[in-house]
Amino acid sequence: MGGRVVITEHPHATHAALAAHIAAALRSAITQRGQATLAVSGGKSPIALFEALRTQPLDWAQVTVILVDERVVPHNHADSNTALVRQHLLQDAAAAARFVLFFDEPPPALSAVVLDALAAQANQRLADLPWPLDVVVLGMGEDAHTASLFPGAPGYARALVSTDKLAWVVPNTAPHARLSLTLPSLLESRELLLSIAGAAKRAVYRQATEKADTTLPISLVLNQSQTPVSVWIA
Repeated sequence: MGGRVVITEHPHATHAALAAHIAAALRSAITQRGQATLAVSGGKSPIALFEALRTQPLDWAQVTVILVDERVVPHNHADSNTALVRQHLLQDAAAAARFVLFFDEPPPALSAVVLDALAAQANQRLADLPWPLDVVVLGMGEDAHTASLFPGAPGYARALVSTDKLAWVVPNTAPHARLSLTLPSLLESRELLLSIAGAAKRAVYRQATEKADTTLPISLVLNQSQTPVSVWIA
């Protein structure tokens, strides 16, 4: 694996260091290609990172932001990653960034057919982005899921191999159907960053580094040689 492990016992220092690292990578992309793409994960864990990143000196008008994954809920829902990113990242200087949504409104009722259509529409929205993505910021659950790649969930197996950028997954262990970047689209990125904190996640991470195992989705990111991975541990 061509990444590096950054270890610190101070979560706030980690957020500041990671924000500076991401900003430097985006600046480099803008210098080389005139624009940059950033994919971010949701949940509560990245809030401090977002708030550190949004003040970084950067030509944010040349940055396109997308989500790594999104719950199929209205954008004003408490569990919406779209709302989280708008509130905590797309403020201050980062308000100038372009934010590409997976969908405008979720369907009123969900089924496999409806989710197929929603994912197809979302893939059309992403088709015009400058792939590969420059920086992708991942998190990890204590079940080793990353993005919305939940082991054993309906849609998970397809999301591991699909040539589409996005696929749907319906977790068995978490609420809401999801749209998620597929494993192939994650691995074609220029740089993957994994940020984790806490003893429980450290233990899962150590187990996941041993070998690629579909029951531990993050292991499929860590045990590959296609894309550099930086692991930031608090």
